[in-house]
Amino acid sequence: QVQLVESGGGLVQAGESRRLSCAASRGIFSANAMGWYRQAPGKQREFVASIIMGGSTVYAESVKGRFIISRDNAKNTVYLQLNSLKPEDTAVYYCAAGGVTGLKPTYWGQGTQVTVSS
Repeated sequence: QVQLVESGGGLVQAGESRRLSCAASRGIFSANAMGWYRQAPGKQREFVASIIMGGSTVYAESVKGRFIISRDNAKNTVYLQLNSLKPEDTAVYYCAAGGVTGLKPTYWGQGTQVTVSS
């Protein structure tokens, strides 16, 4: 049973923007913090951003000021707006869900590739 489905990845030029979406099953979305991780080739998966039900957000230092996470509770969807993209943002981006006061992933999506060319 698919519970987190990402979309929106692709190839972009440096400096451009992209929006990722993650559609979650209602039971997961309404009960959990949501967020994004990413994994670049040859590197470990790293935290990118998270948002809890109350709307509070947390960002990795590397994306703070460039990426924006938001959630649409009516659509059971979380978004990650990627702005001012850099080649080092190239990675597979994974949606994650779990935890209440903070993101503690229990559920993972299949990932969506974002490639930033210079």
